[in-house]
Amino acid sequence: MNRRAVIWLSSLGFFLLLLPGVANAYVLSVATLILFFAYSGQAWNVMMGFAGQLSLGHSLYVGVGAYAAAGLFFHYGIGPWAGVWLAIALCVALGAVIGFLAFRFGISGVYFALLTIAFAEFTRIGFDHIQWLGGPGGLFIKVEQREAWDLLNLRGTPAMFYYVMLALAAGAFVFCFFLLKSKPGYYWQAIRENEEAAQALGINTFRWKMLAVVISSAMTAVSGVFFAFYYNNLFPEQIFHISRSIEIILGPIIGGIGTLFGPILGAAVLTILADGITEVLAALGWQFPGVKQVFYGVVLLLVVMFLPHGIWPAVAKRMGVSR
Repeated sequence: MNRRAVIWLSSLGFFLLLLPGVANAYVLSVATLILFFAYSGQAWNVMMGFAGQLSLGHSLYVGVGAYAAAGLFFHYGIGPWAGVWLAIALCVALGAVIGFLAFRFGISGVYFALLTIAFAEFTRIGFDHIQWLGGPGGLFIKVEQREAWDLLNLRGTPAMFYYVMLALAAGAFVFCFFLLKSKPGYYWQAIRENEEAAQALGINTFRWKMLAVVISSAMTAVSGVFFAFYYNNLFPEQIFHISRSIEIILGPIIGGIGTLFGPILGAAVLTILADGITEVLAALGWQFPGVKQVFYGVVLLLVVMFLPHGIWPAVAKRMGVSR
């Protein structure tokens, strides 16, 4: 990362730290959503962008992480600061099982993506029948219950959730920066570019792909915990749906797969534009079900056609910063 990139990044961090002091609740909610997708996209980027393993079922880890922490809190009063560790453990176990089944038996590419979708769908059906977690009727966390775990004494204000998500997104960025510069990062890039050549060089591709899956699933579990306590309700049909996975992966794809800034930029562009379109249509009194999905498809088509490597590499080139 060159000097100009450090300056831009420092300026962005300073702006984000001061944002709650000048923004209203609506702007802060949009910013929190951007950070959520930036963090989740960064987690997915570890598996696909770094190691080249396409997952279309990351909603599995969001859902399991969310239900694990929410269930502990709802039934036993155990807050998310403790419940997050159960969420991570469960998602790591699930990721390890999926990775072992796929990589041990040579499942890759499109077939690996289909396997991840299948696991997410199986889990959705399973959670529909777990009455302890609300079943299809959903699991609800009352606001007065949630205040019990507020360590910052902000009682669930938008600023609290914003700063929590900002810390997670910043931590994920720094973590992924060092991952890319470490031995696993170089091995992942070799596997992503040519797995057979990597094996010929003596790289244990099974081990390093498993590590990518485990790290990605663990990170995504944390976003699931945040989701549960931010929205206060969980429904298997919604949180495990493939549309949830698509929302996670669109940011890195549009921003730039395999880059550090790509998931952040992609999340910002998609969230701001999609939310803006929704607000404009609502102000005009027009109702178009599924307009966000149509917008996502149009943006994805334009990026694939004109910026196949994503928005960030082109922006970075113009700004004179490293990707």
